[in-house]
Amino acid sequence: MKFATYHDGSRDGQLWVVSRDLTLAIPATGIANTLLSAIEDWDRVSQPLASLYDRLNAGEESFATRFEPQRCLAPLPRAPQWLDASAFLNHGRLMDKAFDNPPNPEFETIPLIYQGASDDFRGPLADVEFSDDGLLIDMEGEFGIILSDVPMGTTAEQAKAHIRLLVQINDWSLRALGPREMRAGFGFLQAKPSTAFAPVAITPDELGSHWEGGRVKLSLHVDINGREVGRARGDEMHFSFGDLIAHCARTRRLTAGTIIGSGTVSNADRAAGSSCISEIRVIELLDQGAARTPFLTWGDRVRMEARLPDGFAPFGVVDQSVVRA
Repeated sequence: MKFATYHDGSRDGQLWVVSRDLTLAIPATGIANTLLSAIEDWDRVSQPLASLYDRLNAGEESFATRFEPQRCLAPLPRAPQWLDASAFLNHGRLMDKAFDNPPNPEFETIPLIYQGASDDFRGPLADVEFSDDGLLIDMEGEFGIILSDVPMGTTAEQAKAHIRLLVQINDWSLRALGPREMRAGFGFLQAKPSTAFAPVAITPDELGSHWEGGRVKLSLHVDINGREVGRARGDEMHFSFGDLIAHCARTRRLTAGTIIGSGTVSNADRAAGSSCISEIRVIELLDQGAARTPFLTWGDRVRMEARLPDGFAPFGVVDQSVVRA
C-alpha cells in the first residue's frame, strides 16, 4: 500500500491512499483520518485500507482524483519519536579519516543513533527556511521506517514484524553547529533543523525483492541545482533496520509511529557519488587536498528520489529550495 498526507488546515493532515503508479489518490474516509491513527490501529484498519488500495489500482473508485504531491505534508507531519542512525559505515569511515578521529572499537558492532525533534516534519516540496547561510547548510539523503508498538527487549529478528512503512528522507543539517553539540555529549539540537520526507510512505511489500534483509536496495539519486551528485544504493547499510530497532528497544518500549532513519546513504565505490555535501567535501579533501564544493545558500535547490531499476520513484520526489527565513 501507499499513503500520503494532504494538507487540510490541521496539524496532522488528512490520510489519502495513493495508487501504485502514483497517479491517483483517494481519501481514507471512514477508515482512518490520519496516518498516525492508522498506524496506531493497524490491526483493525489495514485490511480495509488494503481493499481500498486494490480498488484504486483496479480503477474501481469513481471518487479517485489525480495524485497531487504539491498538496502533501510529510507522511507523518509529526510523530511520537524520531531516531536517526549512522548505519552506512562508509560515511563514518570517511569522516573519521578526514578529521583524524580516534578509532572507535564498537564502530562495527553498536550502531550510532541520536534522538531528534519529531514535532515539525517538512513536506516534499516545501521551501526550507534558514536564518543564516553561514551555518553551513547541508542535506542528507536517507531511508527510514515507521513502526508499530515495539516491546522492550525486542530482538533484531522479531523487529521485522514491527515495520509498518518505509519512507525516504532528507535530513537537513547545519554543519557549523554539529561539532560543538557533539563535543558537549548531549546530542544534536540546533544542528538538526526540521527533517523533510518524500510524499509517499509505502508498505515494504511494494518493493518486492528490493526490500531484503531489513534494507532498502534502491539507488538514491541526489541532485543539487540540477546536477546529480549521488546515486548511492541502500544495499551497503551495515546495520539493518532490524538491528536499529533492537538497539533502540533494548531498554524501553517504542511507541507506534516512531520513525527510525538509516543515516546518510553512502557507498564505498566513489562512482556512486554522495548523499550529502559534507561527504563530497571530505572526499575532495582526501583526494585533492582541499574541499571545493560549497555548502548550500539561498536559492539552491535539492532534489532526491529513490529509483527502481526501471527508473520509477516509488516514494515520489523530494524537491526543495533553500530560502532566507
